[in-house]
Amino acid sequence: MSARPALARVTPAADLPTPDPSILFAALPMACVLLNVENRFRAANQAAEQFFGCSFGQLRQHGLADLIAHDHQIFVMIAKARSHDILVSERDVDFEGPRFNHRGVAVQATPVAEEPGAVMLVISDWSATRALGRQLRFRNAARSVAGMAAILAHEVKNPLSGIRGAAQLLENSVADSDRELAVLIRDEADRIRALVDRMEMFGEKPIDRTGVNIHRVLEHVRRLAQSGFAAHLRVTERYDPSLPPVWGNRDQLVQVFLNLVKNAAEAITNATGEGEIVLTTGYQPGVRLAAPGATVQVNLPLIVTVRDSGPGIPHDVQQNVFEPFVTTKSGGSGLGLALVAKIVGDHGGLIEVDSRPGRTEFRIFLPLFPEDPVIPVGRHESSAASF
Repeated sequence: MSARPALARVTPAADLPTPDPSILFAALPMACVLLNVENRFRAANQAAEQFFGCSFGQLRQHGLADLIAHDHQIFVMIAKARSHDILVSERDVDFEGPRFNHRGVAVQATPVAEEPGAVMLVISDWSATRALGRQLRFRNAARSVAGMAAILAHEVKNPLSGIRGAAQLLENSVADSDRELAVLIRDEADRIRALVDRMEMFGEKPIDRTGVNIHRVLEHVRRLAQSGFAAHLRVTERYDPSLPPVWGNRDQLVQVFLNLVKNAAEAITNATGEGEIVLTTGYQPGVRLAAPGATVQVNLPLIVTVRDSGPGIPHDVQQNVFEPFVTTKSGGSGLGLALVAKIVGDHGGLIEVDSRPGRTEFRIFLPLFPEDPVIPVGRHESSAASF
């Protein structure tokens, strides 16, 4: 008779070492800060450093009032928590400062019994989660556009070609007084065909991806912009030179950022005619979501922002700005930003927008180039972007 396998010894919970509270504090995914009686920073975890855009070494040199307005509602919450010795919570709180801008966050203020006057702030920023939910809704809307485009391509393109051909024949045979009408028919037929072609771009097609140097993409977009529609504007680049390659399609990424920069230039031009567009790249660990069709989460640490000094997007439009046919332009089709959101989503990425008068910022979160990419048989891709 064979020997029974030995069972592994299970350590009772009472025998396990007690974890250091500071380790648990640092590992929390929400921003946590400890304020003393003067509202100066006594402690902050990594999530808080990312939230305020400062290291703890910088935060500890300041008070909360140095980072946000003195009349911010958070100070009322802190005072109430101290005076009544209770937990005070609020939702939909906005935080704005020189290095951060967060809207609709949840805040809890809790007095700390071991240190009289001290208050612990726990800040939960669900903006990325909300943006992901909106993006999933936009993708469903994009699929509807793709279905509509398929119908239009079949039912409209063929007769449209006949109409255009007839207009060309008339253009060469009618009198000069009627030729203008023939040209108008031809031009309108071309415009409708171009609109259908743009809608067809919303179709579900696989993209070829490789390692892409995002700075070369942005530099190409900047040159195109300043040689044309943004020649009269100042374009500032603030890049993190240490960024690794993006896992993406270069041509589609050019299309994304060219569209965003063009929208920014048009917004500034229509408002004041003068202003600035700022292109920024950075690395921020911790943003994860499931890519389309994937069963595992992917990391989206690469962030690209396109910021302009234009008049801003109306608040009621911001929530739906990536949906098809939503536009603030008098002659716009409302497909540009919808296509941008679709391309970013096809890359497994995420796009957010934050806008107020004088400042509109689009943030694009993109995946890293994987160390062992899955490359279909018969196709070769470069292993990394050159720098």
